[in-house]
Amino acid sequence: MKVKARHILVGSKEKAEEIAQKIESGDKFETLAQKFSKCPSKGKGGDLGWFTRGKMVPEFDRFCFSHKRGESGVIKTQFGWHVIEVTDVKK
Repeated sequence: MKVKARHILVGSKEKAEEIAQKIESGDKFETLAQKFSKCPSKGKGGDLGWFTRGKMVPEFDRFCFSHKRGESGVIKTQFGWHVIEVTDVKK
């Protein structure tokens, strides 16, 4: 199984939750990633491409492999706070 996901990396839970609310309200994920993310993937709208289990840090992996396409949420890893969206899943 592999998943395709995108994320926005920020420094605080409050900022991540604020961005997640903006996405729920209809703001474009890609635009918010380019504006707020601390990750180099921001240049691609936060897109991380396809990956298999074990390629990301454990918390990120757990989220991505336990959610369906289109689902999103906020998690914390050693790198900071992430707004993650699973954009596709292949079995």
